[in-house]
Amino acid sequence: MDYLYHPFSAKRHTVFAKKGMVATSQPLAAQAGLDILKQGGNAIDAAIATAAALTVVEPTSNGIGGDAFALVWTKDKLHGLNASGPAPQSISAQKLRDQGYDHIPVHGVIPVTVPGVPAAWAALSERFGKLSLKEVLLPAIRYAEEGYPLTPILGKYWKLAYAKFKDTFTTEEFTAWFETFAPNGRAPEIGEMWSSPGHAKTLLAVGETNARDFYEGKIADKIDAYMRKHDGYLSKKDLSSYKAEWVEPISVNYRGYDVWEVPPNGQGMVALMALNIFKNLQTPMWQNADTFHHQIESLKLAFTDGKAFITEPGAMPISVEHLLSDEYAKSRAATIEEGASNPEPYDLPKAGTVYLATADEEGNMVSYIQSNYMGFGSGIVIPNTGIALQNRGHDFSLDETHPNVLQPGKRTFHTIIPGFLTKDGKAVGPFGVMGAYMQPQGHFQVVTNTIDYLLSPQATLDMPRWQWVKGKIIHVEPEFPNYLVQSLVRKGHDIQMATDGGSFGRGQIIWRNQETGVLQGGTESRTDGAIAVW
Repeated sequence: MDYLYHPFSAKRHTVFAKKGMVATSQPLAAQAGLDILKQGGNAIDAAIATAAALTVVEPTSNGIGGDAFALVWTKDKLHGLNASGPAPQSISAQKLRDQGYDHIPVHGVIPVTVPGVPAAWAALSERFGKLSLKEVLLPAIRYAEEGYPLTPILGKYWKLAYAKFKDTFTTEEFTAWFETFAPNGRAPEIGEMWSSPGHAKTLLAVGETNARDFYEGKIADKIDAYMRKHDGYLSKKDLSSYKAEWVEPISVNYRGYDVWEVPPNGQGMVALMALNIFKNLQTPMWQNADTFHHQIESLKLAFTDGKAFITEPGAMPISVEHLLSDEYAKSRAATIEEGASNPEPYDLPKAGTVYLATADEEGNMVSYIQSNYMGFGSGIVIPNTGIALQNRGHDFSLDETHPNVLQPGKRTFHTIIPGFLTKDGKAVGPFGVMGAYMQPQGHFQVVTNTIDYLLSPQATLDMPRWQWVKGKIIHVEPEFPNYLVQSLVRKGHDIQMATDGGSFGRGQIIWRNQETGVLQGGTESRTDGAIAVW
């Protein structure tokens, strides 16, 4: 890799370090993880510290009331954690249809599912951490108590959310959102200080009780009481019965590298399916229209099948093993033609997610992602706690014949996915790209950029991205080469140029040199990204 090679408009360099690295979308959160490493914590402790800080310093994308997934490399083995929460036991598709709904609302109490984030922190800390959970949450607690100045991209999305919510969040259940996130009757400005004392108290209680207060104690009581008051479905019983789940990661081999994802209910296997299909086509060529066409068509097929089949593993009508098999990949690759295809369309919602990667000198590495979904989530905030509840239930179907139909205690098709790369049984490192249905598309592009074109981590993330939306519609970033746009249009693709890169995901990468142990990291120019190193 040529680390001085900058073929794209961004000119950030790859960052190198030896003792530790934290890469994420917000500088203060990255620094929180580094502080924990310097205090004797490992990469897992640093990941928790960074994740907790992100709930404070990037509330536009995640929070304590969201879900999380992680891939943890330690002692030459990769472990998967699924901390996505199920639908409440008291809700069902039939109940909502009886109330006149033909789909699940985006905001309000109905789409709220059990939050998995605090359970994720506790599970990671208990199994792999060196420091106590309270110790690793202290940087986040300080940010919440003392406040911090808003960074540019954070301020941009905060203001956009407020402008939307002030006209739509007009009923009583949304009052606490404005009290928490617009205390002066407006969104805070870029560079303005913002604090959340209630958030700090919640984090402290989570740390002191290994998250049990959130699921069984006073915090659970507050959530239960607020949901009852506003005719919601989430209850203390749902919270107290929840446990994060350790799972075996799934993978495919792509040109000598093993690409790893968390298994369903997450959509990580869409990226794996697309890679498997694509490798059966032509040898990739740099900035070539035929290569982009084959990538787009491979992704379309994987997504169409993923949306049709992925949900809770026990409810899937086809096995994960078959969808990741060479037989499946070859049969789907054979259907790709010279022109753009038009699979069954579906609308892709906007996103709200944070991703982080950590690594330490001992060889531990973490790929971690958490989200409230669609920015601030459901819009439901538990007063004086800083807890903004997710709206993950919006992705359930109300069609009883669909695999992802809403059922009590069921987990929905999930968008957030951490990625990991290994070669010959050794860790290369964690990677991820946040952004709802952009995520597997971002994973696909990160892997092909890295393996097929030997781009550095930073150049891999800087490369202008494409995004399949539906049918033949492809969005491309403003820097996407015009000659490629013209060639793809001639192949039948409906190429639409975006005005900025906000919808194309925001990613981080950490690779480890297997011989020297030196770490190399890349972060996003599409966000307030930062890499803290030691």
